[in-house]
Amino acid sequence: MKVCKKLCSVVLALVLTACGGKAVQQEGFRPVNEKATPEAVQLLDFLYSIQGEYTLTGMHNFASGMERYDSVVHALTGKTPVVWGSDFSFNVVGDNVCDFRHCGPLNLTVPGDREQPCAVLEVTTAQQRQRIVDTAIRKHAEGRVITLMWHCCWPVNCDECDGDDIWRWADKLPTQQEWDELLTDGTPLNRAWKTQMDGVAACLKQLQEAKVPILWRPFHEMNGIWFWWCGKPGENGFKRLWIAMYNYFTRHHGLNNLLWVWDANAPRTTPGDEAGPYADYYPGNDYVDVLAADVYHGDWKQSHHDELLDLGRGKVIALGEVGDLPSAEVYEKQTGWAWFMPWGYFILNENNRRLAETIYNHPRSLTLDEMDFSGNAYELKNK
Repeated sequence: MKVCKKLCSVVLALVLTACGGKAVQQEGFRPVNEKATPEAVQLLDFLYSIQGEYTLTGMHNFASGMERYDSVVHALTGKTPVVWGSDFSFNVVGDNVCDFRHCGPLNLTVPGDREQPCAVLEVTTAQQRQRIVDTAIRKHAEGRVITLMWHCCWPVNCDECDGDDIWRWADKLPTQQEWDELLTDGTPLNRAWKTQMDGVAACLKQLQEAKVPILWRPFHEMNGIWFWWCGKPGENGFKRLWIAMYNYFTRHHGLNNLLWVWDANAPRTTPGDEAGPYADYYPGNDYVDVLAADVYHGDWKQSHHDELLDLGRGKVIALGEVGDLPSAEVYEKQTGWAWFMPWGYFILNENNRRLAETIYNHPRSLTLDEMDFSGNAYELKNK
């Protein structure tokens, strides 16, 4: 990266509001993309302005039910989350499609909805992704912060695949030869991957044209052993994949509305379900705006929080996905998280029904009623 980016990575901005001359000091990093849109810069500045003091509440929603789990949060807590998440996902095919409902394929009914059994929808990936784009634009206009991700098929299958094409597990992960071909410009596999990325980039361009900044969270949980992009530590592993996507999206497609969220699984040593150390999969501060962790199985170790802070050397950290919400005691100790986002239907489990009102209404939690988006910029009301 350019020397000037390293010299200017930490900035201090003094913002004077028009009303009352109140000064608000913000300290943080510039986006890693030097051409980041003003909207992306403002969102990152906002995240730094609340760092260590407040946490944005969030909720993941699926393409076949864009409001479904927001409505559950509101029913449980009386609040609307700030962060709205969704997934560009894939269309699942094969004889066992419902086995993959948990991740929200675009052509299945909403996972976890007890009133609606698993069923295949007659929709294309393009149709469902357009619904995501349209909803994200509308949610942004309401003052929501948008985070998007992508469960993606192995590139030769583009956007339609058996779920086992994504959930490879350790014994079916790509060989080093396949990995090298994927990341070598001009090979058939590399061209297929770029075609696949082109489809998602077209959606993100619509959001850029609508001036919507995106917390972009691709290839999540890369330090685990379950997705095809997992299990490749070191300089020749996942780091190459991340940087290749970053370069293709920013340089080739000119996507400047993205804040790049690197989202690992919380490290664990569970046999057959391991997740390696963060550092083994980290592409470096020149390519990451936010470091995030996914926490499942109630695994709320303080180290999951502290090691991310150390790795990012002051960059924003967040909870990309959670299964169970943290207890109030844990939440009050782990103050660095910029946002948390339960994964869809997990908000319905017994633990979350019990904790939701406490956590979403916690003094450190920010909900939509506490946000001021009247100037098309993220600010807080009366804080």
